[in-house]
Amino acid sequence: MAGGRPSKYKDEYAEQAYKLCLLGATDKDMADFFEVDEATINRWKDAHNEFRESLKKGKMMADATVAQKLYHRAIGYEHQEIVTASFQGQITDTMEVIKHYAPDPTAAIFWLKNRQPKQWRDKQDIEHSGEAGVRIINDIPRPAK
Repeated sequence: MAGGRPSKYKDEYAEQAYKLCLLGATDKDMADFFEVDEATINRWKDAHNEFRESLKKGKMMADATVAQKLYHRAIGYEHQEIVTASFQGQITDTMEVIKHYAPDPTAAIFWLKNRQPKQWRDKQDIEHSGEAGVRIINDIPRPAK
């Protein structure tokens, strides 16, 4: 028989943790939500397979959504929107338009630096071949005093 206090863990925590992860929650955020410390969250991951898998699945889905949105910002995108026109407070017309968003260079750079760091990093590796040295010359003429 194991000693210590009974676990606060409940089966419904797996679903709640999944939803929290979809919202971007970290393990610390979950510990705050469940009113436990992070070590308890880690113990729950070890002891409850469904809880651990819910966290992995939720975090993976959230990361994939952010990556998709970053990708769209990097390459540009468009979407339909309904625009209304009004005159003196009265709606006079509605029409559907397609809004275009140009590619965002910052998003593109961020994407490439993280996906292909060897090709896109800021640090440059420069190889030098040959000898580099300093030659001291003692016979430099000195100005007269």
